[in-house]
Amino acid sequence: MLQGFKAFISRGNVIDLAVAVIIGAAFGAIVTATVDHIVNPLLGAFVPTGDLSSWVLTFPGLFAKVNFGIGAIISAIINFLAVAAVVYFALVLPMNKLAERRAAKLGVAEDEPAAPTQEELLAEIRDLLAAQRGL
Repeated sequence: MLQGFKAFISRGNVIDLAVAVIIGAAFGAIVTATVDHIVNPLLGAFVPTGDLSSWVLTFPGLFAKVNFGIGAIISAIINFLAVAAVVYFALVLPMNKLAERRAAKLGVAEDEPAAPTQEELLAEIRDLLAAQRGL
């Protein structure tokens, strides 16, 4: 039982994934700090509270006022978009370029015709059988 776990954990993919999670968490902290301490104060100049993350919309309720923390939501969206942009431009785009170069080096055509679907193959077989029977 422990041997199987040891074999699983010592595979490269698991270790790479663990490293990616740790680096991702550290990077998330950097982006969060940047958004909280640079972006939010800049955008805070345009909201009534002066701080984007503390911006609250208040509506009257039946028994008490209802507060919607719209600033925290906007801050989280900005944080997400910043992380997504960095991941795209730092990881996805270079990996796609690398895959294109590798495909070009191997001579693989990008516009190869797609393999026929199962339905298309069955229709072709049906047509051939019908032609053999003379229908």
